[in-house]
Amino acid sequence: MDAFVVAALYHFAQLPDYEALREPLHAACERAGVRGSLLLASEGINGTIAGTRDGIDAVLAHLRADARFAALEHKESFAPQIPFGRLKIKLKKEIVTMGVPGVDPAKLVGTYVEPGEWNALLQNPDVLVVDTRNEYEVKVGSFRNAVSPHTRSFREFPDYVRRELHGQEQRPIAMFCTGGIRCEKATAYLREQGFEQVYHLRGGILKYLEQVPENESLWDGECYVFDERVAVGHGLRLGSTGRCEACGEPLSPQEQASPEHEPGIHCPHCIAQLTPERRTMLELRRAQQLAARKPVKVPD
Repeated sequence: MDAFVVAALYHFAQLPDYEALREPLHAACERAGVRGSLLLASEGINGTIAGTRDGIDAVLAHLRADARFAALEHKESFAPQIPFGRLKIKLKKEIVTMGVPGVDPAKLVGTYVEPGEWNALLQNPDVLVVDTRNEYEVKVGSFRNAVSPHTRSFREFPDYVRRELHGQEQRPIAMFCTGGIRCEKATAYLREQGFEQVYHLRGGILKYLEQVPENESLWDGECYVFDERVAVGHGLRLGSTGRCEACGEPLSPQEQASPEHEPGIHCPHCIAQLTPERRTMLELRRAQQLAARKPVKVPD
């Protein structure tokens, strides 16, 4: 069994004192030996952390001790090593950046659809199913019959709605994302724009891949995740997708095996932009990363 727990979490809540929450949360993570990346904003918390079973439980208990996080839900998967090099807790204006003031999923949101009921929407020709993730994530995997907005960042989603969905306010629209946070904000935005039948996948793709049997699944490919695992598949098993450490682009097994891929230096997507100066910089960074990378052992 994999030794480390990976917990993806988010929660929308009014946090006027969010800046003051950072240091106590950082201290709780440090005491528990937990690494990962968390964002705090006045609208809530978002991120992924990893550690031992006891460590993750301790951090979640710390968060839920605050009444505003009492209903916080998280999704778990497992890994043989901690898929984060360090702990980062950042203060942001938004925990998922749409750039539209006033969108509040705590007040207005779409209708949740449980993973076991999601296939019915995918197979309904009257329902428009929209993948709210970015193009580099969609190319790793998505649901059959889903439409990609072809965005480079979530900030572009409102433009997609104005450009492609205007006039379809009466049509049923179902949306999904990795863990649920982006489609919560996306459904809130659509509701504010006058869309009436708006649905979203509870727990996101991760919960679907965890709960829906592979032989019943309508998911194709793998699910991109924002840690060193890069992607997971059905049952949240580690996927085969890699990532170019030079440009960040996801890499299929074929691209990883390509002669145009040199780990840490270039891949088929960025080799054309590689200059001698950039190669020197990347080789230095690669050497520094290899020297700093130390395996984490499970406590006895």
